[in-house]
Amino acid sequence: MDAFGSTTPSSLTAFIRSSGQSASSQAHSLPYHALAAQVLHNLQFQHDWTDLHIRTESPVSSSSLPRPLVSGLPPHRIYIHPDDQVTMLKNGVDEESLPLEREWVLPTHLKEKWSLRQFADIFDAIDEVPQSSDDGNDQGNTEEEAPSPKRTGGKRVLLAIVGDDSTIVYYIMHEGIVKPRQN
Repeated sequence: MDAFGSTTPSSLTAFIRSSGQSASSQAHSLPYHALAAQVLHNLQFQHDWTDLHIRTESPVSSSSLPRPLVSGLPPHRIYIHPDDQVTMLKNGVDEESLPLEREWVLPTHLKEKWSLRQFADIFDAIDEVPQSSDDGNDQGNTEEEAPSPKRTGGKRVLLAIVGDDSTIVYYIMHEGIVKPRQN
């Protein structure tokens, strides 16, 4: 029984427990899966992402990822490369008319210490754009989703940092050096 007199677990607790049971046979530890499930839940129910999956296998080498990642389709573009912004302005293209892009999300905890080597291992293990389904086929594609697996600016992940109070902050992280935006 909790402080409010309820014995029913929250929807997030139930979601994490159910995803943890299916992940128990994986090479990654249960806390990493719980973190990924928490981020997936937040993206799905707070930010309206679709076609979300927890990924444990590298699409590049078919070996195990350094830790579970989430992939999914956001409701709008997360990032537009500065070169693409210039082209859009010159051609009068509106941001809403651009096709959506699938994104990688790296769940982390605020208290974790990351090295450049660990980030490099993540980038080495992923493609530029995640595939739309766990088995790698494109049956889950929508008309809005960009069909091309190549994007301007190279690989990127959305770094999801989970705090002790369950607050999640998202940062865009690129592999290598990216041309800064000009105002």
